Amino acid sequence: MKNFSIFIIALLSVFSINAQNSDKAENLLNEVSAKVNSYDNMVVDFKYSLENLAENVSQETRGDVSIDGDKYVLNLMGTTQIFDGDKIYTVIPEDQEINISTYVEEDDNNITPSKMFTFYNDGYNYKWDIAQDVKGRKIQYIKLTPIDSNAEVKNILLGIDSQTKHIYNMILTQDNDTKITITVKSFKTNQPLAKNLFTFSEGRYKDYYINRLD
Repeated sequence: MKNFSIFIIALLSVFSINAQNSDKAENLLNEVSAKVNSYDNMVVDFKYSLENLAENVSQETRGDVSIDGDKYVLNLMGTTQIFDGDKIYTVIPEDQEINISTYVEEDDNNITPSKMFTFYNDGYNYKWDIAQDVKGRKIQYIKLTPIDSNAEVKNILLGIDSQTKHIYNMILTQDNDTKITITVKSFKTNQPLAKNLFTFSEGRYKDYYINRLD
């Protein structure tokens, strides 16, 4: 967005369109955030795909995540990650290894589910993008472009179901043209989750190597 060349004769009209689109995009994103924050918890099944045509790399898998506030359990690529509100536990069965680290809110690399729905508040420009019909559902895309020209992310497309205000998919393109797509397959809310779901029990992994990163 920052590299647009604008003819001076059309400057006012272009600025007006961009402003309207930006406001409309931000309003929709805020609706999504408010809807998500209204739930006690969420259980989401999703498809994850990564593609880089230049490197001939393509992979696809399924995953799921259970979310209650900032606490979560994520299962992806044979690895389980648990966040109990204080520490992050990454369980890697293939290596019989567990990495334990303390969550630091100021660290941009530490992303909780609640941050996933508000990350756009800082550092991004918004743009109202295309709408698509997906099996009878209207999916409206919002394009987010980092303000930082050195960011590793080139842009993010968020597909939002216009009726439910739920995120349908996210398409993230990195500066090396690697494209990561996360598509929501099942979205359940206010589920009867087990009380100990977000509690890590070291006794369950007696043969594992515990790597404490703090």
